[in-house]
Amino acid sequence: MTQQRISVDIAIIGGGINGAGIAADAARRGLRVALFEAKDFAGATSSASSKLAHGGLRYLEQYQFRLVREALKERETLLHIAPHLVSPRRFCLPYVPQMRPAWLIRLGLFLYDHLARRQHLPSSTKAPCRNDGLRGEVPFCFEYTDCWMDDARLVLANMLAAQQCGAYVHNYCPVTHAEVQEGHWQLSLADNRFGLQQCQAKVLINAAGPWAAKLYQNVLPMTLGETPQPLRLVQGSHIVVPKLYDGEHAYILQNPDHRVVFVIPYLKDYALVGTTDCDFEGDPYQCQMQPQEQAYLLATLQRHFQCDYDSESVIASFSGVRPLCDDDKGMAQSASRDYQIKLQRHQGAPILSVFGGKLTTYRHLAEKVVDQLDSFVSLLRPCETATEPLPGGRPNQDRLARLQVAYPQIDPNLLAHYQAHYGERVWHLLQGVRCTQDLGPQFAPLCYGREVDFWFENEWALTLEDVLWRRSKWGLTFDQQAQQALKAYCARYAPQPVIDRDTW
Repeated sequence: MTQQRISVDIAIIGGGINGAGIAADAARRGLRVALFEAKDFAGATSSASSKLAHGGLRYLEQYQFRLVREALKERETLLHIAPHLVSPRRFCLPYVPQMRPAWLIRLGLFLYDHLARRQHLPSSTKAPCRNDGLRGEVPFCFEYTDCWMDDARLVLANMLAAQQCGAYVHNYCPVTHAEVQEGHWQLSLADNRFGLQQCQAKVLINAAGPWAAKLYQNVLPMTLGETPQPLRLVQGSHIVVPKLYDGEHAYILQNPDHRVVFVIPYLKDYALVGTTDCDFEGDPYQCQMQPQEQAYLLATLQRHFQCDYDSESVIASFSGVRPLCDDDKGMAQSASRDYQIKLQRHQGAPILSVFGGKLTTYRHLAEKVVDQLDSFVSLLRPCETATEPLPGGRPNQDRLARLQVAYPQIDPNLLAHYQAHYGERVWHLLQGVRCTQDLGPQFAPLCYGREVDFWFENEWALTLEDVLWRRSKWGLTFDQQAQQALKAYCARYAPQPVIDRDTW
């Protein structure tokens, strides 16, 4: 029976990548951890990224060498601890004489190659342009390697790592109030599923992302005062269009305003195009792509590719709000992607708030946060998140071949899909399966009820949106009939109202 009240060492508010990373690190070091997210894990910014684990080539122009170096190091770490979710991808940067000079690009790529040690990725090169329908005379391209990742599933992998070490992790469980009693934080919770009402913690961690500042106004004691770090909310938007060329390589395109836009192959038949940078006000849950953002991204495609894509070509769009540690009123694209960790005390009880950051550096951020807790709680073990694989992240060891031997009656393409999403956890997913009929109803190619059951029973899925857009990207390919069939199937797990959403 679920407890109505729990007592832990640290309580974390926020179920995005930073909160998940902190929970995983702290739990692995032997702390008692609880994490609470008001909606779904990775339900906002952490599932609305460009899906890249990268150093941030353009940040070199802003002289953010430390940030780029840290991100490049973490890119290598992610390849080691989550190889099923993070994979190398080659990027082409067409040389346009009217834009950045060739010497500047060469210098930037040299730094990108050498700021941090590379173990898995090749160096950058100058190469002839690929036959991908680029517009105009492009004399050559620069090529370099970064990494593609499944951002939402990376959050889930960290949540699983935390849970496996004994952490309480709850989505759809908002914290409604926090106060200090006898030197400990007392959190009031609105958990409609498990009946959890209160949590007592020695340390409170604010990892609420775009809501980190609002938490001080709406949940935390008013005597804490204003947020200790000015935040600038910046909206970034992406569009999904039909693929522009064959191949798995991506493009980074220069624009006259000095912004760059990525064009990345996406789910075999599509291209992901983004991102924009626009200052944002309002509720981050309500952010949507603005017409001028879509026009900007389409104009970028038309400028660089021989295509006639317009608004009718946009299959889907999504937007996310990035909380940046920058109170400068300059251009949003120039705002720092670095992070700040602020420690305060309220009536003797510590509260540690995380502001800013980028997805690639989440693990190192989490390590620094947990290191700071040593003064308040007993860390039983050193940090091991840089070397210990995330759930599913054990080395491949011919896993696909072993799956094909173990499940000869299952479509090899389906087995490849499963092992690419779950890594070593694929054996858990397929436990007890002997043939295709054991996978349950089929909603579309490579989409079976067995996987849906797995998400609800093992990955905290609760709504149709959780299934369509974060546990998978089926929402992009499912027609109305398939969505209705899936909705009916999910109803036995999620009797509460299903969340519908036009853009994701």
